[in-house]
Amino acid sequence: METIRIYQQDPYCRTAAAAVTSANYDGRSTRIILDQTIFFPTGGGQSCDTGTITCGSACYPVTEVIEEGETVVHLVSGDASALSAGDSVDLAIDWDHRFDNMQRHCGEHILSGAFFRLYGGGNKGFHMGEDYMTIDIEFPEDASAKRVTWEMARAAELDANRVIWEDVPVHVNYFDTREEAETYPLRKALAFEEDISVVTIGDPAAPADCVACCGTHPSSSGQVGLIKIFKIEPNKGMSRIYFEAGSRAFGKIQQQFDTLYDISVKLSAGTDDVLAKFDAYEHRAEETHAALSALRGRLLESEADTLVAEMQAGLVKYYDDFTVDDIFNLGKKLSGSITGAIALVCRPANTAVLLSEGEPHCGKLVKENASPFGGKGGGNATSARAFFPDAESLDAFLSNVL
Repeated sequence: METIRIYQQDPYCRTAAAAVTSANYDGRSTRIILDQTIFFPTGGGQSCDTGTITCGSACYPVTEVIEEGETVVHLVSGDASALSAGDSVDLAIDWDHRFDNMQRHCGEHILSGAFFRLYGGGNKGFHMGEDYMTIDIEFPEDASAKRVTWEMARAAELDANRVIWEDVPVHVNYFDTREEAETYPLRKALAFEEDISVVTIGDPAAPADCVACCGTHPSSSGQVGLIKIFKIEPNKGMSRIYFEAGSRAFGKIQQQFDTLYDISVKLSAGTDDVLAKFDAYEHRAEETHAALSALRGRLLESEADTLVAEMQAGLVKYYDDFTVDDIFNLGKKLSGSITGAIALVCRPANTAVLLSEGEPHCGKLVKENASPFGGKGGGNATSARAFFPDAESLDAFLSNVL
C-alpha cells in the first residue's frame, strides 16, 4: 500500500493525524504502517525522522523509519500491537532533528554546487555522519585540477556562503519520467527512470545547484545559516571534504574559537597574533630542549665513568631521574667495560636493563626468569629489558638472576 508522504509537500509540517493500516509486533519492536506520514525514512544519505505516534493515552516513540517500496514503515520499541487497522493516531516529529537534517542536506547541495560551478568537480559520494559531513569530489580526466587544494576549498566555501547570504529560493519539483526531469540543468546524471524529485537552489535558469534528491530541505538557502570546511584528505583518487552546515557548523566554529581563545590567554596573546606567540614559544622550547639534552649527555658521561670505576659482576644501580631510554644510552657507554651481568634500574617504570659482554646472555636471563615474578620483556645477548608490575617483583627478579 502506498503511504502518502506529507513531508514531500510540506517539510515544515511537525504534527499530523493519520490512520493505522497495520501494526505487527515481532517480539522486540512493532512495525506500524499508516495511510499517511510526516516521518522521513532513512535514505539519500539522510537519517530518518524520530518522534512519537500517539493513540489516546498511549505514546509510542518512533526509533526508526524505513522505506519498503511505496510503503513507509515506522518502527517503535516494544509491543504496540494494541493498535489496530483503522485506529486514528497523532504524529509528532522531533523538529530539531528534522531541521538539523534540512540545514545539513541543503548545505551539502550548495557546497557540491560550488565545487561543480567553480572547478567542474563532481560529487561522487556523500555521507552525513554524526561528527561531520563528507563529500568526495572527483575531476574529469581533461580537467586542469586533479585534486582539491585548500585554496580551492576556501573559494568554494566562500561561494557557498554567498548563496546562503543571498537567501535564494529552494524548489523541489516532482517528475513522473526521466525525460521530464532532464529538462532541468542537472549537476549529476539521473539514476532513476520515474518518480524523480529535483532540488533546485536559486533561479532554474542559472541555479546555484540542481540535482535529484529525495531528502528534506528548507524553502530558502538563508535558513542553512552557515557552511564551514574543516579538512581535506585524498580518498581513492578523489578529494574528501569534511565540513558542516547550519547550527552544527556554528557549534564547531564556536568550539574551535573557544580553544583558540584559551590558548591565546595561556600565551598572553590576542587571537590575531597567537600564531606568532606560539612560534616564539616553540623556539624557546627547542632551545631549552637542546640545552637539556646537552646537560643530560654530560650527566650520562659522568655516570658512565662512575659505573666503570665501581664495576663488578652483579652490580645494581637505581635511577629516579633517568628514563629507560637514558639507561639504554648509558649502557652503550659501558660497552667493553662490563664484568659479568649488571642491572641498571629505572625505578619509576619498574624496569631493569640487564647488560653484559654477551655472557651471561641477557635476553635468556629475562626470558627464563622474568615471568614467575610477573615480568615481561626481552632482548639480545648483551642487552635486555624487563619490566614488572611493582618494585617488589622487580627486586625479587634481580635477586634471582644476579
